[in-house]
Amino acid sequence: MITTNMAGIGMTSQRTRSRLIQRLRDKGIIEENVLSVMEQTPRHIFIDEALSHRAYEDTSLPIGMGQTISQPYIVARMTELLVMSGPMNDVLEIGTGCGYQTSILAGVSRRVYTIERIKPLQKQAVDRFKALNLHNVTHRHGDGFLGWEEQAPFDAIIVTAAPDQIPQPLIDQLAIGGRMVTPVTLANGNQELYLVEKDEEGISSMKIEEVKFVPLLGGTIE
Repeated sequence: MITTNMAGIGMTSQRTRSRLIQRLRDKGIIEENVLSVMEQTPRHIFIDEALSHRAYEDTSLPIGMGQTISQPYIVARMTELLVMSGPMNDVLEIGTGCGYQTSILAGVSRRVYTIERIKPLQKQAVDRFKALNLHNVTHRHGDGFLGWEEQAPFDAIIVTAAPDQIPQPLIDQLAIGGRMVTPVTLANGNQELYLVEKDEEGISSMKIEEVKFVPLLGGTIE
């Protein structure tokens, strides 16, 4: 049940949201559709009310169960990379979490398929999707390493936790011409964000920047 004021007041007001969008512009985000959706999306409803005054800081925040809501810049950057590199008809998200990244994707794509391994987080996210009247999100409780074969191929895949290497099922489920944006944990423990593109000859990848995500884990939690 969403009880937080959707419009926001004080530190969650529209003015505060707009200041965040300006900070994202200052950091180099240029995709207007992404910025518009982020400005309209009430990030404060995706976190505990005790932290709502920090909702529009450009920082990650805890959401429970050892997980975090991603820094707005990273949400914008990952979404922008996909939007600017091809179609956004069928998009797969690995790691629903609190549902914030999902909601941004829903605003820039035809349909979002999202997988979460932790059932309580998924339930909370689904409540938020209903509160926001998002009708183009399909959710599943499952293991993100396996992807969602029944709905493949996907124009775009976004992975919101860091594997040690990109799971092969996700590569297999990309459409020809499809793109994936994912963090990867390197042998030295650092993490890099990659844009992976697939064509008839195979896949190519481009390193984007250093990032910090929770690890991508297999299995499910009820």
